[in-house]
Amino acid sequence: MSMPIIVMGANGRMGRTICTLVQEDPAYTLAGVVERSEFAAALASLPCPVTQDVEDLLQSVGSKAVVIDFSAPEVSLATARSVAKFGAAHVIGTTGLSNEQKQELAQLAGTCRIFWAPNMSIGVNVLLKVLPELTRALGDKYDIEMVELHHNRKKDSPSGTALRLGECLAEARGWELDEVRCSARDGIIGERPKVQIGIQAIRGGDVVGVHTVYFMGPGERIEVTHQAHSRETFAQGALRAARWLAGQQPGRLYGMQDIF
Repeated sequence: MSMPIIVMGANGRMGRTICTLVQEDPAYTLAGVVERSEFAAALASLPCPVTQDVEDLLQSVGSKAVVIDFSAPEVSLATARSVAKFGAAHVIGTTGLSNEQKQELAQLAGTCRIFWAPNMSIGVNVLLKVLPELTRALGDKYDIEMVELHHNRKKDSPSGTALRLGECLAEARGWELDEVRCSARDGIIGERPKVQIGIQAIRGGDVVGVHTVYFMGPGERIEVTHQAHSRETFAQGALRAARWLAGQQPGRLYGMQDIF
């Protein structure tokens, strides 16, 4: 039996990509999409209901549904509450969530299946394993900086991926990222502190996503770059997460590292 998928923000770039992939794969059924009323006409050709309220769909599909959600923090949190109400599953790729919003997601994950990852590409999640090892091997004589590049319509900065990469780098040094992150430099600021990780953001054009981590030490520099060439990379990761999550039990907030 195919897996019923509900897509949040179906008229957005990620939403459209996910809808296309779901319709192309017989393992899934597009059970419904959620979008604001002004975009409903653009989705009229989809072979499923279009609604402004995810609960309309969850009432008919029920606990078998997996909601895939690349929307906005407030929308994702409200959707998670609805998913918990109906006992369905929720795959979230939304970035820009506050610590308080993440904590509420973790609480909701105690009663329903929730998966959240700021980046669902295989390559980035391999980096989350490799970068801490590299950080520890190089030692504290190497300064760590990061530059992330995204399209001109991205709303959050730094990107969720950059922050997650920064967290794993900080943890490898025994630091808290919020205490050592520097995302802006201007004027006479003095020497760079040793206990610091710089994360700078560049925005322009239609760039899907580029993240470069720099390890700069005595007489040498190491650069590690990940480039996303297509949004299908993230959409395929979300569908992989949906398949995996369908077989799990509630209890905690899952992520890409759990799949690996």
